[in-house]
Amino acid sequence: MRIEPITLEGRAVRLEPLSFEHHDALCQVGLDGDLWRWAPVAVHTQEEMRGYIEAALRSQEEGAALPFAIVDRVSGRVVGSTRYGNIDARNRRLEIGWTWIARSWQRTAINTECKYLLLRYAFETLGCIRVEFKTDALNARSRQALLRIGAKEEGVFRSHMVTSTGRIRDSVYYSIIEAEWPAIKGRLEGMLRR
Repeated sequence: MRIEPITLEGRAVRLEPLSFEHHDALCQVGLDGDLWRWAPVAVHTQEEMRGYIEAALRSQEEGAALPFAIVDRVSGRVVGSTRYGNIDARNRRLEIGWTWIARSWQRTAINTECKYLLLRYAFETLGCIRVEFKTDALNARSRQALLRIGAKEEGVFRSHMVTSTGRIRDSVYYSIIEAEWPAIKGRLEGMLRR
């Protein structure tokens, strides 16, 4: 499993390798406190966005992540970010997460197509046997979205993280395994056709 920067493109969205060139565009849409409500690390300033990008790229250099900028193909605007993380090549698994999408593009095809493109590449090109997701136990919207795409809830990691506000977070883990991918692929393609 060799993971290198790549552009993934669908009808509604293009996932580009994240770089500092995306900084200003991400600041234009991402310095909204509500976007970071459930994230362990909050981004409220241009400097914090730069730190967010730096951390993502450092993790990429270490072979642990592959971050993307999310681009709305209709407008050409950068509308958020997502990534592969916790990459474990030996065990052919990775996590999809660190996803945030600007409020104006939420509840559109953007997030569904992002997940579809990332899952398809993970299973069909990288040869993953497992893809993981995690979210804050209090984030009902994210939990519903993961179930909606077909991920299976696996359990709660109690007192898993300390958030930027000092709150101790429980995280809920989900997964999709290789044997489930064909049915989930069909489901996502149906959702995207609607």
